[in-house]
Formats: sequence, structure tokens, C-alpha cells
Amino acid sequence: FVVTNSVRRFSQLKQIVMAIIVAGFLASAIGVVLYFVPRSLAVRLLSMLRVVHYPAGWGALWFIEDNPSLPMRAISTSVNPNVLGGLLILVVTLTTPQLFARRPLLPRKWLAPMILVMLVCLLLTFSRASFVAIGASLGLLGVIRYRRLLPLLALVVVVLLILPQTREYIMHLQAGFLVQDRATEMRMGEYKDALRLISRYPWLGVGFGGTPSIDIYIGVSNVYLLIAEEMGLIGLGAFLLIMGLFFGYAWLAWRQMEEDAEAEPLLLGLGAALFGAMVGGLADHYFFNLDFPHSVSMFWLYAGLAVATIKMSSSVKAGQRFSVGAETSRDVSDRTPAVVGF
Repeated sequence: FVVTNSVRRFSQLKQIVMAIIVAGFLASAIGVVLYFVPRSLAVRLLSMLRVVHYPAGWGALWFIEDNPSLPMRAISTSVNPNVLGGLLILVVTLTTPQLFARRPLLPRKWLAPMILVMLVCLLLTFSRASFVAIGASLGLLGVIRYRRLLPLLALVVVVLLILPQTREYIMHLQAGFLVQDRATEMRMGEYKDALRLISRYPWLGVGFGGTPSIDIYIGVSNVYLLIAEEMGLIGLGAFLLIMGLFFGYAWLAWRQMEEDAEAEPLLLGLGAALFGAMVGGLADHYFFNLDFPHSVSMFWLYAGLAVATIKMSSSVKAGQRFSVGAETSRDVSDRTPAVVGF
């Protein structure tokens, strides 16, 4: 509601998207730098953020299975590597269509290295859900619009499989799919406990304050089960209905803006990013968790920006058809000169 009523000019929309892309790149660069500097230095740098209640000391670093003898996981300043992975789902998918846009928001010579840094940071998070989610969102973009993206994705997969430096990552990913590590086994236990809670309070859930009995708990690495725990099947159904209507609305709007050089890559990036977030939600919870309000805000910010993009693109077409030498209410002058309609 706030976004669609505040972002009313295309220039505003472009500024916000550029800010997200640049901020996402900077967050990724910080994550890569903190990963490769000496760990003692990384701890000192992160501990300087204690004034804003950031975790301080060696506990600020994350490792696979919380075992310092296993590879460290990149966190940037996101506290949790999985939360950083969720951010990267959104920013990588939003940035990628700009590589193929006829009029990208940023020069392509900048976009390519920015995306590379984001992908390196993603690998260093060892977030398997985020890796699969980005593969799904970029694959969607390749199938429906940018065919040149598909061979690039295939090349990335081949490189990951053959490089010795990525062997640890591939083994970690394989262990997750085969349920052979402790983290995945714990997720399976969470899913079982979540289904037990939902079966007791199926319609309205238990709310956000806690559980009514001590033998059950709120918390599961799955957005949909978490919604059902706290808001019941009614809340889950409402969320799925809203997102279904959103994707249907975005799909129909996109089919009518295929020749829009600026709005199309924005809408595709925003929509595919939300699709990736929902795929990632199958194995993580940060997009619906009061402990990570910034992730929740980013999810709905993207939805609002996508709807604003559709509205502005539609008003441009209406203005071109029906106005006589007049601009539309969505700041057409930012994109095209006033057009005399026939």
C-alpha cells in the first residue's frame, strides 16, 4: 500500500531499483572481503557494529554445522548466512535482466562484475536453499524471455562441478539433497513438529506470541509451514491467494509490455525475484519471520515496486492512446515525449 501510493513516477522507480542493485553489490562485496580477510580482523570489524546491537566476538562468525573445522560461511552484515542468501536471491534476480535490457539502468561494463561478486558471495554463504532459489528464478527468466541466459547458467553449473575449489560446496549441496547432514536432519524434525502443531490448531494457528502448551514450539525452516503455525491454514491460504493473484496480474501485464524497453526488465526482475523467494521459502523462513523484519520488508517492497511498474506502464499506454498532447499522471515525461493519440 505504501509503495504503490508513494512511487508514482518512473524516475522514482528507477532510482529505487538502482539503489537496491548498488546496495546489494556493496553488501556482497563486504561479505566477500570479510570472508577472505583474517578471521580475527573480521571479528574486530563486525564487533564495531555492537553499538547497533550486532553480535560481537567470535560468535559473529558462522560455520557449516557450527563447526569451526568446517568451511566458514559468508554473512556480510546480515548476521545470518541464510538471510544474506535470501537478500542475494532478490538482488541477483533483479540485476540480471539489466544485462539484456536495451537501456539498462547501469552500464553493462559495471553490471557484469557486480553480478559476479554477488554470485561469489552466494557461494560463500553455503546457503543451499538460496542457491536452488536463484537457479529457479534465473531459469524462469531464461525460459520466458532471455534465452541467452540459459547457456550461461549451464556454464556456471559445469564450472561448479569441475573446479576443485567448489568441491566442498557441491558435497555440501549433495548432502542436503540426500538428507545426509545434521542441518538437513534437523529441518526434517522441524517439519514433523510443525505438522503436529498445525494439526492441533489448523484454522487460525497459535498467533505470534507463543504456543499454548510446552510440548510444541513455533519455528520451522519453511515459510509456508511457519505461516500455517502462526496464522493457520486460513492465513496460509490468504497468502497463497494474494501471491497467485500477483503473479497472474504480473504475467498478463508483461504480455502487454514486451516492447517496453525500460519497464519490462524491471517487472521481470522483480517478479522473478519474488518467485525465487517463494522457492527459497520451501527450506527457509526469513521472508516471514519477526526476527528478520528487513527481509520481510524487502519481499513486500518488491511486490509493491512490481505493481507500481505495471501501473506506470499501463498509464503510459493509455496516455499514448487517448491523450491529445498531454502527459499521464505517472510521469510519462520521464520515459517518452507527449504523444498525440489517434
